[in-house]
Amino acid sequence: MQLEQRIRFPPFESYRFIPSELPIATHKIVLETGRKEELLQSLTERTPSFRLGGVDTWLIEQRYLLDGKPVDDSKIKWDSHHLERSKKPLVVKKQRDGWYLTPNPIHSAVRGFISKTVVILLLALGYLFIEPVLSSFGIPGVGTGTVRIGLLDYPILAVIIVPLLFSPLALRVGANLADLVQQQNFIKSPPEKPIIEIIGQPLAGNPLKLKMHLPEVRDDWNKIQLTWRVGSLSPAREEIFRALGHADSKQPPPGLTTELPHHWEIGLDDGTGGGEESPMEQHEVKGGLFLRPMRIMEFGGKRELKDGEITLEPPKLNWPGTVSSPIIRIHWELIVTIQRRKGGPLLWVLPLAVRHRKEISRIESPPTNDGRTESDSI
Repeated sequence: MQLEQRIRFPPFESYRFIPSELPIATHKIVLETGRKEELLQSLTERTPSFRLGGVDTWLIEQRYLLDGKPVDDSKIKWDSHHLERSKKPLVVKKQRDGWYLTPNPIHSAVRGFISKTVVILLLALGYLFIEPVLSSFGIPGVGTGTVRIGLLDYPILAVIIVPLLFSPLALRVGANLADLVQQQNFIKSPPEKPIIEIIGQPLAGNPLKLKMHLPEVRDDWNKIQLTWRVGSLSPAREEIFRALGHADSKQPPPGLTTELPHHWEIGLDDGTGGGEESPMEQHEVKGGLFLRPMRIMEFGGKRELKDGEITLEPPKLNWPGTVSSPIIRIHWELIVTIQRRKGGPLLWVLPLAVRHRKEISRIESPPTNDGRTESDSI
C-alpha cells in the first residue's frame, strides 16, 4: 500500500496563472505490504483521505493506493479522530508562532494608486502620439505646450504626470521606513505572552473552546478579538523540484521563480514571492515580524476577549486536520488581534494541532488570495 500526495499549489498572485496549465507534483510513500483485507483494515487507524480542489484548479490531495490504484475508502469506518504527530515545519516555528505586527496601510493604498497612474501615463502617451493628426483637422491640442526647466523644454503633460509616477514610490519608501521604526520599537519592548488554555483537543469541523488571560494590558490597547483559521502552507521548494523531476540548479518548473537569497534561514518560503510578500523587515528577528497570509485559507468564527470560556465557530468548508509533510502542510492557528491607537493591530499567533474528521474531506474550490502581507484581512 502507498500514500500518494498530489499538489498544484497557487503561486504568488495566483490570479495571473491558469491552474490547468501548471503541472501537478506527485509524491508517493510505501506504507506497508500484506494481504488486501489486512491493508484495508489498517486504513481505519490512518488519516482519512482528503481532496481540496480538482484536476483543473488548484489541487491539494492525499489518498491511498493499493496495487497502483486509488483505494475507495468512502466505505471505511475510522476508529477515532486521528491526530498526526509529525514535527512542525520550520516555517511554522519561525513565521507563525508568537507576536506579529501589521504593515503600514499605505502599502495597500499605494498599490492601487500605482496601477491608476500607469493607465494615466499610457493615455497621455497615446494622446501625444495622435495629437499631430488632431491638429491637422483643426482640433486644438491640450497640454502639448512646453515648459523650460533648466536648459531643456519638457511637455506640460510630462511635468504633470511624472510626479504622479514617482509619488507612489516615495510613499512606499516612507511606509517602509515607518515599518522599520515600528519593528525596532517593538523589539526593544515586547509585551508579555498571553496565557491561553485550549479546552479539549481541537477537531476539524467542530468549534474551538479556550480560555485566555493577558498578564499585561498596555494603555494604548483597545479592542481585543480572537479568531482561528486553517489553510495550506507553501510546500517545501526542494520537494516540489524533486517531485517534478527538476534539478535545483536548473530552470524552475512553471509557477516557480528563481530562488531569492535568504537572509535568515533556508526553507522559509517556496521562492515564488519575488521579494514582494512582505514589506521591509528587521533582520534581528529570524523569520520576520510580519505574518504572511496562507495562499489557500479560510477563517473561522471571531469573538471579543472575555473572562471565562470562549467558543469560536469552525470554518464553513470541509477541511482536514493538521498535516505536516514536506509536500502538504495543512495548518491551523489561533490569532489574537489587539487594536492599538498607534501602529496598527498587534497579533499573537498560536499554532494548533487539530484532529481529523472520521470522514473524507472534500472542497471543490478552495479560497485563494494573492499572498501579500498587507492583503491579509484579519
